[in-house]
Amino acid sequence: MAEGYDALTEKEKETLRLMARGHDAKSAASALSRSVHTINERLRGARRKLAVTSSREAARLVLDREGGPHENFADKDLGGDPRAGSDDQPGSRRKGAWLIGGILMSVLTAALLLFTPLASDGAGSPDAETAARDAAVESAARSWLVLGDAGNWQASYDAAGDSFRSANSVAGWAAASEQARVPLGAVVARNLATIRYLNAPPHGYQEVTFHTRFANKPDAMETVTLVKEDGQWKVVGILID
Repeated sequence: MAEGYDALTEKEKETLRLMARGHDAKSAASALSRSVHTINERLRGARRKLAVTSSREAARLVLDREGGPHENFADKDLGGDPRAGSDDQPGSRRKGAWLIGGILMSVLTAALLLFTPLASDGAGSPDAETAARDAAVESAARSWLVLGDAGNWQASYDAAGDSFRSANSVAGWAAASEQARVPLGAVVARNLATIRYLNAPPHGYQEVTFHTRFANKPDAMETVTLVKEDGQWKVVGILID
């Protein structure tokens, strides 16, 4: 495993982390602004190096090896050339994808089979304790997003979780937000889609997804990841697609 892991490229590792989160090749391609062909090539190479036949098994092995939070994809967005394109389509970087945060849920396990969709998925009524937690998580996610809607990057940075702030600077966060969030325009509607508990170390995460209609992008999806710190839900990752 050690030799196989060391042989993986960083691009293969980032793809496997998305697979561990529950993505398939198509959704991973969308998240990384790459073609499905490119993603399948990465997965094929990773399976060969790790001597497994399943991409899910390869993802689990990488997760077990790394054992915790990984690199912050925001580093690429904040420090890279925004004109950079995909591996196979130079200059074709997809607009609108905003991925940032110190934890990013790609660290999560192939135990994502343990995803627990909540009532917003239409899967039945949660008990009172779960309902109260869901309400608190949704409220925290909405309150944090509203800070971004207002362009208050300092406040949104200050309100984020420890891992988010340790992985990003205020200036970097503001620059990424100005580039990716501002062009979307004002929020017209933000409707809850799902709340999921992600069963991963150390204490699990909550992932809240909203179907959001912006003035300049009517069909966006906002995914906010939160952890509980000192009794409060804090945002540690966001994806707008």
